[in-house]
Amino acid sequence: MLNISIVLYYPDWKQVADLTTVMLKSKYVSRIYWIDNSPNITHELPICSDKIEYIFNNKNLGYGAAHNIAIRESIYDDIPFHLIINSDILLKEQDIDTMYQFILQNPEIGCLMPKVLYPNGELQYLCKLLPTPMDVFGRRFLPKRWIKKRNDQYEMRSSGYDEMMNVPYLSGCFMLLRTKAVQKARLFDERFFMYPEDMDLTRRIHRDYLTVFFPRVSIVHNHEHASYKSLKMLWIHVVNMCRYFNKWGWFTDKERDLFNATAIKEYL
Repeated sequence: MLNISIVLYYPDWKQVADLTTVMLKSKYVSRIYWIDNSPNITHELPICSDKIEYIFNNKNLGYGAAHNIAIRESIYDDIPFHLIINSDILLKEQDIDTMYQFILQNPEIGCLMPKVLYPNGELQYLCKLLPTPMDVFGRRFLPKRWIKKRNDQYEMRSSGYDEMMNVPYLSGCFMLLRTKAVQKARLFDERFFMYPEDMDLTRRIHRDYLTVFFPRVSIVHNHEHASYKSLKMLWIHVVNMCRYFNKWGWFTDKERDLFNATAIKEYL
């Protein structure tokens, strides 16, 4: 069976309802958690179902901390798989079932992410190496032409994104997790309010399991790039990336070097 969590903040309830309606059609879904980080309740819940649990936090706990609430429930209830998904995802009825069956049949996989497209059909390059400070801050603040070659490698573009890959950093917009794997990795690190929490979790799962890009399924994600539009979100991004490098190392990170070298050798 499978639990699902969606973290909300001033949500578009129609969007949430549409996504939830599709997911409820999967025979594998046990429970869907709506975890609301908004400071107040702004709308009546658009769907009533005994499979939906609404959790109102009354404050913004952060992305990882909010998902941890539902992940702990999956651990407690011994639910074997847990899906983390953004509310701005579009997917087909069969997508969850296809991915569920694949991860069920491959116990070495701890996390599975599908191919992700923009609404216009363009590919989102969400399979990444573990970044150095230059990868993160250079691509945000330097002219693109200066770092194009480096950024292309960081986003694993030459892989073609057509075959399955074991990737050290997968996006948190859609993570199908083996509950035992995320439990062994000790869940999201709640010191990260948002942005590097998916990077941090993937690399910890990657130590003991495969963290797999699965292009047999394609979904659509309306990626907002909030830190490129808001100085507040940019500041949050910078602060949390500094916390990430303080944790793992700014210039010396042997695990990063090992994981990246393995991925480069195998796929690039």
